[in-house]
Amino acid sequence: MTEEILEPELPIIDPHHHLWDLRPLVPAFPEPRHAFIEAIAGAAYYTFDELHADTHSGHNVVGTVFMECGAFYDASRADALKPVGEVEFVNGVAAQGASGLYGDYRPCAAIIGHADLTRGDGVRPVVEALLAAGNGRFKGIRHAGAWDADPEVLGPPFHAPEGLYAADSFREGFAAYADYGLTFDAWLLEPQLGDVLDLAKAFPDQQIVLDHCGTPLGIACYRGKQHERFDSW
Repeated sequence: MTEEILEPELPIIDPHHHLWDLRPLVPAFPEPRHAFIEAIAGAAYYTFDELHADTHSGHNVVGTVFMECGAFYDASRADALKPVGEVEFVNGVAAQGASGLYGDYRPCAAIIGHADLTRGDGVRPVVEALLAAGNGRFKGIRHAGAWDADPEVLGPPFHAPEGLYAADSFREGFAAYADYGLTFDAWLLEPQLGDVLDLAKAFPDQQIVLDHCGTPLGIACYRGKQHERFDSW
């Protein structure tokens, strides 16, 4: 279904999208596959051409923000520094857009990467490498904390440890990260919202972006419970 574009001249920033090529990875996920894995298997790559097509469908998308998704990690680096490869790749896409060949459109004008905050103070060299790789476009990290006791809510690749945002090692890394004045993207589920609230209270000067509206749930053991859970969300 194609809908009428109501304000085609309105400048828009797409604040959260990914770039990836999952074709080499999809066969590696164990059987039976989670529904989300099956969904992404049908659209296993999304790179510059697909992004350009989506953002030029009639709306006036002038720029985008890339959100980390574990893609294009650098296999040659130590584990802590592998996510730098993702920022290097995305910065190249941003440079492609900044060339002017595609008009005033600026894809990936801001980049959100990943660093493992459970490394405590050891996260500093990772953040500094991400800043260097982003060439001014790197704006922050996301370290997802999504967890649920029901294995049907999240597939195996997306399970963070229970209570991650309260863990001493994570908070040590968060304190070190806060020194850089960057943003922090949090992704967790509606039943976990207290975890990010506690984190925000402990670090009131740190800017936190809550991804996916706090992820209200209506699947697996939460199916049919949206109405009763709405107030807590």
